[in-house]
Amino acid sequence: MFNGIASVIFPTSNLEVDKTFWQATLGVAPYFDEPFYVGFNVNGCELGLDPNAADEGLPYPVTYWTTTDIHASHAALLAAGAIAHRDITSVGDGVLVVTMKDISGNLFGLLQRRQDTSSPQ
Repeated sequence: MFNGIASVIFPTSNLEVDKTFWQATLGVAPYFDEPFYVGFNVNGCELGLDPNAADEGLPYPVTYWTTTDIHASHAALLAAGAIAHRDITSVGDGVLVVTMKDISGNLFGLLQRRQDTSSPQ
C-alpha cells in the first residue's frame, strides 16, 4: 500500500522566516519557491512549507506516504478504521493527495504522483 515517505509538510505562519531557517539548516535552496508553497528536496524526500495548512485543518506537520493507487489505498485504510480528514485532491501536475487520521487521531497523508517515483520532482 505504501511505497515510502514522500514528504513532510509543515504549516507556517511566516513563510519567509521558515524558508530562511530551513535553507540554512539543510544547506540547500528550495527547488520550488512560490508564495503558496516552498519545497526542499532532502535526499529524495520533500520537506514542504505550507502557509495555508492551518486554515485547511492541518495545524501540525503531516507525513505523506507515496502510493501508486491513492483510491484503493484510501478505501483500504477507511476499511481498516482510518478516519477521513480531507477528500482526495489534485494539487497540480497530476499529483493527488489525501489526509486521514489513524484510529488514535494522528494525521497522515497519501500522495500519488502522475508517474509514481520515490523522490520529489
